[in-house]
Amino acid sequence: MDLLTLLHAVFLGVLEGLTEFIPVSSTGHLILFVNLLGFRGPPGQVFEVAIQFGAILAICWVYREKLLRVAAGLLARDPDSWRFTIAVLLAFIPAVIIGVLLHGFIKGVLFSPMVVVVSLIVGG
Repeated sequence: MDLLTLLHAVFLGVLEGLTEFIPVSSTGHLILFVNLLGFRGPPGQVFEVAIQFGAILAICWVYREKLLRVAAGLLARDPDSWRFTIAVLLAFIPAVIIGVLLHGFIKGVLFSPMVVVVSLIVGG
C-alpha cells in the first residue's frame, strides 16, 4: 500500500467516525469524498464496506448493554424484550422489500455524487 492510499484511508476513516454519530449522512459524505479522492474500484469498495462495518460495530458497542439485556430477555421470555425485537423487525421489513425490489435503481442512481450532493443540501 502506498502512502497516498494510506492517507486516503485514514482521512476516510476519520470522516466516517466524525459523521457517524451526528445527524448527517455518513454514507453520503463517504460517497462524496471517495469520489473526490478518486478512491474507486474494488479496493475502494472493499474499504467502504469495511469502514461501514466498523461503524456498525461502533454502534453495537455503544448500545451493547441494551443489546445484551434484550438478548437475555428473549431467552427469559421477557415481554418487553420480545416487543422491542418484533418492533425492530417490523420496522426493518419495508426496507428489505424496497431494497430488494429497487436494488438496481438504488445502486445506479442514488449513489451518484450529484444525487448525494443535492440530497445533502435539500436535507440540510
